Amino acid sequence: METTVKNKQVILRNYVKGIPKESDLMIITASDPVELKVKPGSAAVMVRNLYLSCDPYMGILMREPTPSTLALLDAFIPGKPIAGIGVSQVIDSDDPSFTKGDMIWGIVNWEEFSTINPAAIFKIDVNINVPLSYYTGILGMIGLTAYAGFFEICSPKKGETVFVSAASGAVGQLVGQFAKLMGCYVVGSAGSKQKVDLLLNKFGYDDAFNYKEEPDLDSALKRCVPKGIDIYFENVGGKMLDAVLLNMKTYGRIAVCGMISQYHLETRDRLQNLPDIIFKKIRMQGFASYDFIDRFPKFLEFVLPYIKEEKLAYVEDIVEGLENGPAALVGLLHGKNVGKQVLKVA
Repeated sequence: METTVKNKQVILRNYVKGIPKESDLMIITASDPVELKVKPGSAAVMVRNLYLSCDPYMGILMREPTPSTLALLDAFIPGKPIAGIGVSQVIDSDDPSFTKGDMIWGIVNWEEFSTINPAAIFKIDVNINVPLSYYTGILGMIGLTAYAGFFEICSPKKGETVFVSAASGAVGQLVGQFAKLMGCYVVGSAGSKQKVDLLLNKFGYDDAFNYKEEPDLDSALKRCVPKGIDIYFENVGGKMLDAVLLNMKTYGRIAVCGMISQYHLETRDRLQNLPDIIFKKIRMQGFASYDFIDRFPKFLEFVLPYIKEEKLAYVEDIVEGLENGPAALVGLLHGKNVGKQVLKVA
């Protein structure tokens, strides 16, 4: 039986400027073989990585850190593996909470084998009959993001109007469906006809538009939500946010989950309509999923019955092979994915 293995990794070459390119990442085999046992007394867990989550925030962490970005997460280190949410199988453990063969999800490096701190991982209940890849998304931090942003920050009420940008993405597809379950009127925007069709025919949105085909976003919103927006789930920023502010109702709520249009600009868009936040007494809050990690059990109690009853649709875009990781991640940042982007390691 092997006691050491070679370990393929995805490495950040150097800090990036602008939108990351595939060439900013490289695939290497680590020079030192990996021991398949953890050191006694280390309290560490050794895992084989099965699925890795591709997420927009990872592009931020490829840039040189600033005080602002460090308030969110530490940046990746050039010459080292990038990291993110993964689903893995335990190979060896010095923590009594985990044993060989357990399935877990949590933060792991982008590599075939990882030694990790058990404080950053969650054990998967394999009796729940869902694909393991769901723990990179709907049953992991992505699902919690959608749940916390919509329910905890926006406090929805039946009959309210909800608008979601990047609505066919990992988070957006869930927010829209949560809103429909609450009896809200839901409108979304996406970047292709295929994605708009998903919103209308798969995720149950009441209306949707392709923002790339709209010369005037304010007009598009007035067409779709003529009476205004009670809740905006923000994933895009920039011109979309500026147009939304004009169409928010008094006492509207905005959960700021992401601003993908702004992350990789050297000069970011200047907003013209920020005074509307004051005029309309809008509540606007940025957040990260880990702010609500204590709500995770409550979230699972909410979402699992809907999954079992097939009342929630969930679309994944799975790419196979660690060597295709750079293309999958960079493709996500260009909006090439349809649904939750996942990398299947092996």
